[in-house]
Amino acid sequence: MTRAGFVALIGEPNAGKSTLTNRMVGAKVSIVTHKVQTTRARIRGVALEGDAQIVFVDTPGLFTPRRRLDRAMVAAAWGGAADADIIVLMVEAHRGITEGVERILEGLKDIGEGRTVALAINKIDMVKSEVLLALTQDLNARYDFAETFMISAEKGHGADDLKAWLAKSLPEGPWLYPEDQIADLPMRMIAAEITREKLTLRLHQELPYQLTVETEKWEERKDGSARVDQVIYVMRDGHKGIVLGKRGETIKAISTAARQELTEFLGRKVHLFLQVKVRPNWLEESERYSEMGLDFKDGNQ
Repeated sequence: MTRAGFVALIGEPNAGKSTLTNRMVGAKVSIVTHKVQTTRARIRGVALEGDAQIVFVDTPGLFTPRRRLDRAMVAAAWGGAADADIIVLMVEAHRGITEGVERILEGLKDIGEGRTVALAINKIDMVKSEVLLALTQDLNARYDFAETFMISAEKGHGADDLKAWLAKSLPEGPWLYPEDQIADLPMRMIAAEITREKLTLRLHQELPYQLTVETEKWEERKDGSARVDQVIYVMRDGHKGIVLGKRGETIKAISTAARQELTEFLGRKVHLFLQVKVRPNWLEESERYSEMGLDFKDGNQ
C-alpha cells in the first residue's frame, strides 16, 4: 500500500527549513540564503521514500509581523501547518528556546491537537552533546512531540532517519503527484524565485525585503528553448540604481546567475530578460501578493 501526505516545516526564520526541503527533495526548489525571511510563499517540494510520497511544505519563518507582507507570510506559515498531515518544528541547536520558539510552541497548542508533531533540532554540529540533550529534554517537557530528531540539514546528518520516519507515518493512500514531479509551483513562480534569490545574495543591504520579482511573460520557442521576461519591482528610484549597479554590472551578473540556474533546472536553454520598475506601493497591491502565492487579505490582520 502506498502512502502520501503533506509535511509542514515550521520554525523561526533561518531555522533551516528551505535547506531541509531541498535536501529531502534532492533538488533546489526553495530559496536558500543567509538572510532571514527569504521564503515568502508556501513552497511544496515532492520527495519519494520507498512506497511513500512526502510533500514538504516549506513555510515562511514565523516571526513578529510588522508590515502587511509580514502578516501575510506568517498567516501562510500557520495555514501550511494547519493543513498538513504532519508538522515538523525546526529549532536551531545553538539558539535554543528563544522568545520566537516559545510563541510557536504556544501556537502549536492551538493547531497541533489531533496531529502528529515532530521536533527536529537543526545545526547540531554547532553545540556540545550535553547542550543538545538539555535542549531536547526542555522542549519535550514543553510540548508532547511524537518524535525528536537531531539533524544537520546542511550536512545531511539525521536527515535520512527523519525522512524514513515521515514516510511510514503518513496516511495510506494514492500518491498526490506524478512520480517525476519535484515541486508544486508554476514554473513562472519558480523562475521568479530563482531571480529573487540571486538578488538577495548579491545585494547585502536591506533592499531584498523591499523588492519582488514577477515573471511577466514565458514564451516557448521552436528550437526548444524558452524566453522568460521578468520585472523586478522596487520601491524607490535609489533602489533601482542599486539593482542596476554601475554601468548595469549588477543586473548583468544577477541575470547571468539566474539564467544559468534556470537552464540547469529546466535542462534546456533559457533566454532571460530582466527589467527594473519603481512601484512605491507594491507592498499594498493585491496583485503582487497573488504572484507570490500569498493572500492579500491575510495582511489585514
